[in-house]
Amino acid sequence: MKFANLKKLFLIFLLASISFASQSSFDLMERANALYRDGKFKQAVMLYRKAQSRGADPVAVSFNIANSLYQMEKYPEAAAAYRKAVDFSEGSFAPALFNMASVYFRLKQYPECIAVYHRALKLDPDNISGWLYLGEAYTKTGDKVGALRAIENAYRLDKSDVSIVYQLAEANIAMDDFDRAVALVREGYILHPEEVDFLVYLGDVYRLNKNYDESATAYREALSVRPDDVVTMYKLADVLAEDKKPFVAMEVLNNILQIKPDFSDAAIFLGNLAYDSKFYDRAENAYELAAKNGNAEALYGFKNMAYDAHAQKRNDEAVRLLQLALTYYPNDASLQADLAEMEPAK
Repeated sequence: MKFANLKKLFLIFLLASISFASQSSFDLMERANALYRDGKFKQAVMLYRKAQSRGADPVAVSFNIANSLYQMEKYPEAAAAYRKAVDFSEGSFAPALFNMASVYFRLKQYPECIAVYHRALKLDPDNISGWLYLGEAYTKTGDKVGALRAIENAYRLDKSDVSIVYQLAEANIAMDDFDRAVALVREGYILHPEEVDFLVYLGDVYRLNKNYDESATAYREALSVRPDDVVTMYKLADVLAEDKKPFVAMEVLNNILQIKPDFSDAAIFLGNLAYDSKFYDRAENAYELAAKNGNAEALYGFKNMAYDAHAQKRNDEAVRLLQLALTYYPNDASLQADLAEMEPAK
Protein backbone atom coordinates (compact mmCIF):
# COMPACT_ATOMS: atom_id res chain seq x y z
CA MET A 1 0.00 0.00 0.00
CA LYS A 2 1.30 3.44 -0.94
CA PHE A 3 2.22 5.99 1.74
CA ALA A 4 -0.38 8.42 0.38
CA ASN A 5 -3.16 5.85 0.90
CA LEU A 6 -1.99 5.14 4.44
CA LYS A 7 -2.05 8.84 5.15
CA LYS A 8 -5.59 9.08 3.77
CA LEU A 9 -6.80 6.22 5.96
CA PHE A 10 -5.17 7.80 9.01
CA LEU A 11 -6.94 11.08 8.32
CA ILE A 12 -10.32 9.29 8.01
CA PHE A 13 -9.71 7.49 11.32
CA LEU A 14 -8.63 10.74 12.95
CA LEU A 15 -11.74 12.56 11.72
CA ALA A 16 -13.99 9.71 12.94
CA SER A 17 -12.31 9.82 16.34
CA ILE A 18 -12.79 13.57 16.60
CA SER A 19 -16.45 13.17 15.59
CA PHE A 20 -17.00 10.46 18.22
CA ALA A 21 -15.24 12.50 20.86
CA SER A 22 -17.44 15.48 20.14
CA GLN A 23 -20.69 13.56 20.70
CA SER A 24 -22.69 14.61 23.75
CA SER A 25 -23.94 12.24 26.42
CA PHE A 26 -27.42 12.71 24.96
CA ASP A 27 -26.25 11.62 21.51
CA LEU A 28 -24.50 8.58 22.96
CA MET A 29 -27.59 7.60 24.95
CA GLU A 30 -29.70 7.89 21.82
CA ARG A 31 -27.30 5.67 19.88
CA ALA A 32 -27.17 3.18 22.74
CA ASN A 33 -30.97 3.08 22.92
CA ALA A 34 -31.11 2.40 19.17
CA LEU A 35 -28.69 -0.50 19.61
CA TYR A 36 -30.82 -1.83 22.47
CA ARG A 37 -33.93 -1.71 20.31
CA ASP A 38 -32.03 -3.63 17.60
CA GLY A 39 -31.07 -6.33 20.09
CA LYS A 40 -27.38 -5.38 20.09
CA PHE A 41 -27.13 -5.40 23.84
CA LYS A 42 -23.37 -5.80 24.23
CA GLN A 43 -22.68 -2.78 22.01
CA ALA A 44 -25.41 -0.85 23.81
CA VAL A 45 -23.70 -1.44 27.17
CA MET A 46 -20.45 -0.02 25.82
CA LEU A 47 -22.15 3.16 24.63
CA TYR A 48 -24.15 3.55 27.83
CA ARG A 49 -20.90 3.46 29.79
CA LYS A 50 -19.33 5.97 27.40
CA ALA A 51 -22.38 8.20 27.89
CA GLN A 52 -21.96 8.00 31.66
CA SER A 53 -18.34 9.12 31.34
CA ARG A 54 -19.68 12.16 29.46
CA GLY A 55 -22.03 13.08 32.29
CA ALA A 56 -25.23 11.19 31.45
CA ASP A 57 -27.71 10.65 34.27
CA PRO A 58 -26.24 7.77 36.32
CA VAL A 59 -29.72 6.44 37.23
CA ALA A 60 -30.75 6.16 33.58
CA VAL A 61 -27.38 4.74 32.54
CA SER A 62 -27.31 2.09 35.28
CA PHE A 63 -30.92 1.15 34.60
CA ASN A 64 -30.35 0.77 30.87
CA ILE A 65 -27.15 -1.20 31.38
CA ALA A 66 -29.03 -3.49 33.74
CA ASN A 67 -31.80 -3.98 31.19
CA SER A 68 -29.22 -4.89 28.55
CA LEU A 69 -27.51 -7.38 30.87
CA TYR A 70 -30.90 -8.86 31.71
CA GLN A 71 -31.61 -9.38 28.01
CA MET A 72 -28.26 -11.17 27.73
CA GLU A 73 -29.34 -13.38 30.67
CA LYS A 74 -26.43 -12.12 32.78
CA TYR A 75 -28.61 -12.00 35.85
CA PRO A 76 -26.06 -11.45 38.66
CA GLU A 77 -24.51 -8.58 36.70
CA ALA A 78 -27.97 -7.20 35.96
CA ALA A 79 -28.88 -7.29 39.66
CA ALA A 80 -25.74 -5.34 40.51
CA ALA A 81 -26.52 -2.72 37.84
CA TYR A 82 -30.13 -2.35 39.04
CA ARG A 83 -28.77 -1.93 42.57
CA LYS A 84 -26.61 0.94 41.30
CA ALA A 85 -29.67 2.59 39.74
CA VAL A 86 -31.51 2.23 43.05
CA ASP A 87 -28.58 3.66 45.00
CA PHE A 88 -28.09 6.59 42.60
CA SER A 89 -31.79 7.41 42.94
CA GLU A 90 -31.59 7.06 46.74
CA GLY A 91 -34.17 4.30 46.56
CA SER A 92 -36.79 6.38 44.76
CA PHE A 93 -36.70 4.82 41.27
CA ALA A 94 -39.42 2.16 41.40
CA PRO A 95 -38.79 0.61 37.92
CA ALA A 96 -35.26 -0.36 38.98
CA LEU A 97 -36.62 -1.98 42.14
CA PHE A 98 -39.27 -3.94 40.25
CA ASN A 99 -36.74 -5.15 37.71
CA MET A 100 -34.21 -6.03 40.40
CA ALA A 101 -36.88 -8.11 42.14
CA SER A 102 -37.54 -9.88 38.85
CA VAL A 103 -33.84 -10.72 38.55
CA TYR A 104 -33.78 -12.12 42.07
CA PHE A 105 -36.75 -14.28 41.12
CA ARG A 106 -34.83 -15.59 38.10
CA LEU A 107 -31.90 -16.34 40.40
CA LYS A 108 -34.30 -18.18 42.76
CA GLN A 109 -33.33 -15.81 45.56
CA TYR A 110 -36.91 -15.56 46.74
CA PRO A 111 -36.47 -13.88 50.15
CA GLU A 112 -34.44 -11.10 48.52
CA CYS A 113 -37.01 -10.90 45.74
CA ILE A 114 -39.85 -10.49 48.24
CA ALA A 115 -38.01 -7.79 50.17
CA VAL A 116 -37.33 -5.76 47.02
CA TYR A 117 -40.93 -6.10 45.79
CA HIS A 118 -42.13 -4.68 49.10
CA ARG A 119 -39.79 -1.68 48.66
CA ALA A 120 -41.03 -1.15 45.11
CA LEU A 121 -44.70 -1.46 46.04
CA LYS A 122 -44.35 1.17 48.74
CA LEU A 123 -43.36 3.56 45.96
CA ASP A 124 -45.95 2.28 43.49
CA PRO A 125 -48.79 0.54 45.40
CA ASP A 126 -51.05 0.50 42.33
CA ASN A 127 -48.72 -1.73 40.34
CA ILE A 128 -50.90 -4.80 39.77
CA SER A 129 -48.14 -6.86 38.16
CA GLY A 130 -45.90 -6.17 41.13
CA TRP A 131 -48.46 -7.60 43.56
CA LEU A 132 -48.98 -10.65 41.38
CA TYR A 133 -45.25 -11.34 41.06
CA LEU A 134 -44.88 -10.85 44.80
CA GLY A 135 -47.59 -13.46 45.29
CA GLU A 136 -45.70 -15.84 43.02
CA ALA A 137 -42.49 -15.26 44.98
CA TYR A 138 -44.31 -15.99 48.25
CA THR A 139 -45.67 -19.18 46.70
CA LYS A 140 -42.12 -20.29 45.90
CA THR A 141 -41.21 -19.96 49.58
CA GLY A 142 -44.31 -21.87 50.68
CA ASP A 143 -45.80 -18.81 52.37
CA LYS A 144 -49.47 -19.28 51.47
CA VAL A 145 -50.64 -16.38 53.63
CA GLY A 146 -48.18 -13.97 52.02
CA ALA A 147 -49.22 -15.14 48.56
CA LEU A 148 -52.89 -14.70 49.38
CA ARG A 149 -52.42 -11.18 50.72
CA ALA A 150 -50.37 -10.11 47.72
CA ILE A 151 -52.91 -11.40 45.19
CA GLU A 152 -55.77 -9.88 47.19
CA ASN A 153 -54.09 -6.49 46.72
CA ALA A 154 -53.98 -7.06 42.97
CA TYR A 155 -57.63 -8.12 43.00
CA ARG A 156 -58.67 -4.98 44.87
CA LEU A 157 -57.01 -2.91 42.16
CA ASP A 158 -58.79 -4.70 39.31
CA LYS A 159 -61.66 -7.07 40.09
CA SER A 160 -62.54 -7.32 36.42
CA ASP A 161 -59.31 -9.08 35.40
CA VAL A 162 -60.22 -12.71 34.71
CA SER A 163 -56.69 -14.02 35.28
CA ILE A 164 -56.52 -12.40 38.72
CA VAL A 165 -59.81 -14.04 39.70
CA TYR A 166 -58.33 -17.45 38.88
CA GLN A 167 -55.10 -16.69 40.74
CA LEU A 168 -56.91 -15.47 43.84
CA ALA A 169 -59.20 -18.49 43.77
CA GLU A 170 -56.14 -20.76 43.63
CA ALA A 171 -54.58 -18.90 46.56
CA ASN A 172 -57.75 -19.44 48.59
CA ILE A 173 -57.85 -23.12 47.67
CA ALA A 174 -54.25 -23.42 48.89
CA MET A 175 -55.59 -22.14 52.24
CA ASP A 176 -58.46 -24.70 52.07
CA ASP A 177 -60.98 -21.87 51.79
CA PHE A 178 -63.11 -23.43 49.08
CA ASP A 179 -66.16 -21.31 49.86
CA ARG A 180 -64.22 -18.10 49.21
CA ALA A 181 -62.81 -19.54 45.98
CA VAL A 182 -66.30 -20.43 44.78
CA ALA A 183 -67.65 -16.98 45.69
CA LEU A 184 -64.85 -15.28 43.77
CA VAL A 185 -65.48 -17.32 40.66
CA ARG A 186 -69.22 -16.72 40.84
CA GLU A 187 -68.59 -12.98 41.12
CA GLY A 188 -66.23 -13.21 38.17
CA TYR A 189 -68.84 -15.04 36.11
CA ILE A 190 -71.41 -12.34 36.83
CA LEU A 191 -68.96 -9.75 35.50
CA HIS A 192 -67.90 -11.94 32.57
CA PRO A 193 -70.79 -14.22 31.52
CA GLU A 194 -68.88 -15.00 28.33
CA GLU A 195 -66.19 -16.73 30.42
CA VAL A 196 -67.82 -20.17 30.46
CA ASP A 197 -64.57 -21.66 31.71
CA PHE A 198 -65.45 -20.14 35.08
CA LEU A 199 -68.21 -22.76 35.35
CA VAL A 200 -65.82 -25.54 34.37
CA TYR A 201 -63.36 -24.27 36.96
CA LEU A 202 -66.14 -24.32 39.57
CA GLY A 203 -66.71 -27.96 38.75
CA ASP A 204 -63.02 -28.61 39.31
CA VAL A 205 -63.07 -26.76 42.64
CA TYR A 206 -66.11 -28.62 43.92
CA ARG A 207 -64.59 -31.91 42.85
CA LEU A 208 -61.33 -31.11 44.61
CA ASN A 209 -63.39 -30.58 47.76
CA LYS A 210 -65.18 -33.91 47.09
CA ASN A 211 -68.49 -32.13 46.61
CA TYR A 212 -69.45 -34.30 43.66
CA ASP A 213 -73.07 -33.24 43.24
CA GLU A 214 -72.13 -29.55 43.05
CA SER A 215 -69.27 -30.42 40.73
CA ALA A 216 -71.57 -32.25 38.32
CA THR A 217 -74.06 -29.37 38.49
CA ALA A 218 -71.36 -26.85 37.56
CA TYR A 219 -70.18 -28.97 34.62
CA ARG A 220 -73.76 -29.34 33.41
CA GLU A 221 -74.24 -25.58 33.72
CA ALA A 222 -71.21 -25.09 31.47
CA LEU A 223 -72.59 -27.67 29.03
CA SER A 224 -75.89 -25.83 28.86
CA VAL A 225 -73.90 -23.00 27.26
CA ARG A 226 -71.44 -25.18 25.29
CA PRO A 227 -73.37 -28.42 24.70
CA ASP A 228 -70.74 -30.03 22.44
CA ASP A 229 -67.76 -29.37 24.69
CA VAL A 230 -66.40 -32.92 24.90
CA VAL A 231 -63.64 -31.99 27.37
CA THR A 232 -66.19 -30.75 29.90
CA MET A 233 -68.36 -33.79 29.18
CA TYR A 234 -65.38 -35.99 29.99
CA LYS A 235 -64.90 -34.14 33.28
CA LEU A 236 -68.58 -34.70 34.05
CA ALA A 237 -68.28 -38.41 33.32
CA ASP A 238 -65.21 -38.61 35.51
CA VAL A 239 -66.87 -36.97 38.51
CA LEU A 240 -69.98 -39.13 38.06
CA ALA A 241 -67.83 -42.24 38.09
CA GLU A 242 -66.04 -40.99 41.18
CA ASP A 243 -69.45 -40.43 42.77
CA LYS A 244 -70.31 -44.11 42.13
CA LYS A 245 -72.72 -43.35 39.29
CA PRO A 246 -71.18 -45.46 36.52
CA PHE A 247 -74.33 -45.88 34.44
CA VAL A 248 -74.91 -42.13 34.15
CA ALA A 249 -71.22 -41.69 33.41
CA MET A 250 -71.42 -44.27 30.61
CA GLU A 251 -74.26 -42.37 28.96
CA VAL A 252 -72.20 -39.18 29.06
CA LEU A 253 -69.23 -40.99 27.52
CA ASN A 254 -71.47 -42.46 24.85
CA ASN A 255 -72.64 -38.93 24.01
CA ILE A 256 -69.02 -37.83 23.70
CA LEU A 257 -68.31 -40.61 21.22
CA GLN A 258 -71.37 -39.67 19.20
CA ILE A 259 -69.93 -36.17 18.84
CA LYS A 260 -66.26 -37.15 18.53
CA PRO A 261 -65.76 -40.84 17.68
CA ASP A 262 -61.96 -40.48 17.68
CA PHE A 263 -61.88 -39.36 21.34
CA SER A 264 -60.14 -42.61 22.23
CA ASP A 265 -59.64 -41.80 25.94
CA ALA A 266 -63.41 -41.53 26.27
CA ALA A 267 -63.74 -44.91 24.56
CA ILE A 268 -61.25 -46.47 26.99
CA PHE A 269 -63.08 -44.90 29.94
CA LEU A 270 -66.40 -46.23 28.64
CA GLY A 271 -64.87 -49.66 28.11
CA ASN A 272 -63.48 -49.78 31.65
CA LEU A 273 -66.77 -48.72 33.22
CA ALA A 274 -68.71 -51.21 31.12
CA TYR A 275 -66.23 -53.97 31.95
CA ASP A 276 -66.47 -53.26 35.70
CA SER A 277 -70.26 -53.30 35.39
CA LYS A 278 -70.10 -56.63 33.48
CA PHE A 279 -71.52 -55.13 30.28
CA TYR A 280 -69.01 -57.07 28.23
CA ASP A 281 -70.44 -56.42 24.77
CA ARG A 282 -70.42 -52.68 25.43
CA ALA A 283 -66.89 -52.90 26.83
CA GLU A 284 -65.66 -54.81 23.78
CA ASN A 285 -67.19 -52.30 21.37
CA ALA A 286 -65.62 -49.41 23.27
CA TYR A 287 -62.18 -51.03 23.35
CA GLU A 288 -62.41 -51.77 19.64
CA LEU A 289 -63.29 -48.14 18.90
CA ALA A 290 -60.27 -47.04 20.94
CA ALA A 291 -58.05 -49.55 19.14
CA LYS A 292 -59.22 -48.29 15.75
CA ASN A 293 -58.06 -44.84 16.82
CA GLY A 294 -54.63 -46.06 17.90
CA ASN A 295 -55.02 -46.06 21.68
CA ALA A 296 -52.60 -48.63 23.12
CA GLU A 297 -54.64 -48.99 26.33
CA ALA A 298 -57.30 -50.89 24.41
CA LEU A 299 -54.90 -53.83 24.30
CA TYR A 300 -55.09 -54.19 28.08
CA GLY A 301 -58.87 -54.02 27.94
CA PHE A 302 -58.99 -56.92 25.47
CA LYS A 303 -56.49 -58.87 27.56
CA ASN A 304 -58.41 -58.41 30.80
CA MET A 305 -61.59 -59.62 29.15
CA ALA A 306 -59.73 -62.59 27.68
CA TYR A 307 -58.16 -63.51 31.04
CA ASP A 308 -61.58 -63.41 32.70
CA ALA A 309 -63.06 -65.64 30.01
CA HIS A 310 -60.13 -68.04 30.37
CA ALA A 311 -60.58 -68.15 34.17
CA GLN A 312 -64.25 -69.02 33.59
CA LYS A 313 -63.14 -71.86 31.29
CA ARG A 314 -64.60 -70.06 28.27
CA ASN A 315 -61.47 -70.63 26.30
CA ASP A 316 -63.04 -70.10 22.87
CA GLU A 317 -64.17 -66.63 23.97
CA ALA A 318 -60.71 -65.85 25.36
CA VAL A 319 -59.08 -66.85 22.07
CA ARG A 320 -61.60 -64.81 20.07
CA LEU A 321 -60.85 -61.70 22.10
CA LEU A 322 -57.11 -62.14 21.75
CA GLN A 323 -57.42 -62.69 18.02
CA LEU A 324 -59.52 -59.54 17.76
CA ALA A 325 -56.84 -57.65 19.65
CA LEU A 326 -54.18 -59.11 17.37
CA THR A 327 -55.83 -57.51 14.34
CA TYR A 328 -55.08 -54.11 15.88
CA TYR A 329 -51.77 -54.94 17.56
CA PRO A 330 -50.17 -57.57 15.26
CA ASN A 331 -46.64 -56.97 16.53
CA ASP A 332 -47.31 -57.24 20.24
CA ALA A 333 -45.20 -60.15 21.51
CA SER A 334 -47.06 -60.58 24.81
CA LEU A 335 -50.36 -60.84 22.97
CA GLN A 336 -48.95 -63.48 20.65
CA ALA A 337 -47.63 -65.43 23.65
CA ASP A 338 -51.00 -65.30 25.42
CA LEU A 339 -52.74 -66.47 22.29
CA ALA A 340 -50.27 -69.36 21.80
CA GLU A 341 -50.90 -70.45 25.38
CA MET A 342 -54.71 -70.35 25.13
CA GLU A 343 -55.22 -71.70 21.61
CA PRO A 344 -55.93 -75.44 21.54
CA ALA A 345 -53.09 -77.60 20.28
CA LYS A 346 -53.38 -78.55 16.61
